[in-house]
Amino acid sequence: METIDFLPFEVSPAYLEWVRETITQDNHGAVQESMAEANAVDILTVLYELNTEESKYILKLLDKEKAADVIVEIEEEDQTDFLRNFAPAELANFIDYLDSDDGADILNRLPIQTREEVIDRMQNAERARHVKDLIRYEEDRAGGLMAKELIKVDINWTILQCIEEIRRQAEKVDKLYSVYVVNDKGHLLGKVSLKRIIISQDQTRIADIYDSEIISVPTFMEEEEIAEIMQKYDLEVVPVIDVLERLVGRITIDDIIDVITEMAEEERQLMAGISGDVEERSDSVWQLSRARLPWLIIGMLGGLLGARFIGIFEADIVLVPAMAFFIPLITATGGNVGIQSSSLVVQSLATSSVFGDQLAKRLVKVLIVALVNGLALGALVLGFNLTLGEELRLAGVVAIALFSVVLLASFMGTLTPLVLNRFGVNPALASGPFITTANDLLGLAVYFSVAHLLYEF
Repeated sequence: METIDFLPFEVSPAYLEWVRETITQDNHGAVQESMAEANAVDILTVLYELNTEESKYILKLLDKEKAADVIVEIEEEDQTDFLRNFAPAELANFIDYLDSDDGADILNRLPIQTREEVIDRMQNAERARHVKDLIRYEEDRAGGLMAKELIKVDINWTILQCIEEIRRQAEKVDKLYSVYVVNDKGHLLGKVSLKRIIISQDQTRIADIYDSEIISVPTFMEEEEIAEIMQKYDLEVVPVIDVLERLVGRITIDDIIDVITEMAEEERQLMAGISGDVEERSDSVWQLSRARLPWLIIGMLGGLLGARFIGIFEADIVLVPAMAFFIPLITATGGNVGIQSSSLVVQSLATSSVFGDQLAKRLVKVLIVALVNGLALGALVLGFNLTLGEELRLAGVVAIALFSVVLLASFMGTLTPLVLNRFGVNPALASGPFITTANDLLGLAVYFSVAHLLYEF
């Protein structure tokens, strides 16, 4: 068989074909050598192109720690189905090498009986105890996000004792940001940086150098709140305490990035008029239809109402048929302005409570921006229509209506997400079909009302 040099590691059709042939010939040494320098994400890319048996073959050849890292990277909806192909003893070998939070996440997606069998077969007794402790927490709470692996020292210890503890725990803690300080009852008191530890004398007491100002979160806090705290204070890690304020774990930034990504995806779907967390690749036709259909129906009802609304002014359209030409302009502009305004408000609400004490100031600013945009758009459309020889009165109607629609759509696009947020509804809804449909109706009402008034005089 032809040999191929795959350095640096690159996933290509030729490599995938070579891997399949190598597996067929049971040449495990060649597979191991080709993936020796590859990281978990690259190996996962290969596994996605192989069938289940071929993927299992590769995972069993990999170093246990690397194989565990590959499993963690598998998409959640694929992970559960894939892991069902492994016996509890095989799963235990992988989870022995995972951080406790990742191990708990995997086990929570498996049947209860399988979960217990895996924990019983784990060789790392301490990690098994940590995982068993974590699976009782809900996945979207601090307890479900945290890892038990951390380094803590007693406030009465010396620097020398602290360093000995760091050395003892170093292999268990992959990412060491700081050392937590507790009292003899395990209550979190503060933290001490590695820099302070290194530059201090061996007999210096931790009590003399630790920082008592520390931000922590309780085990029951929801993941969205944790994400906001870590973003606000630019934290790479946050300690977790129980109801008695005892240190029980820590949450690192890589776990929160996943939460932030999920939140952004949820808001993006809501803004696009998709209710529920769905993915085209993994969810059924019924789930996808059910997520999209409600807002499509709302949009359709809005369109029907708009058609009936136009019918009310049928006499005006018959009198001035050219009015119909500008209906798309009015509705599209109102929808765009409303979405722009609501999107900016939703973004502000997601990052901080900027509207708390500054609502009046913000609304004045929105009004000024709307005035500038409205005047600019109104002047442009007026000049455009007059240049093309449209009747002055019709050109004036379109310009005034457009100016009014920009003002009202900006105001509505600003207030709607604030009102929804006040009543506990996700404000991202205001940036989707809801605001578009509402502004379409609003724009038509303004347009025909202005036309009706001006043509009466």
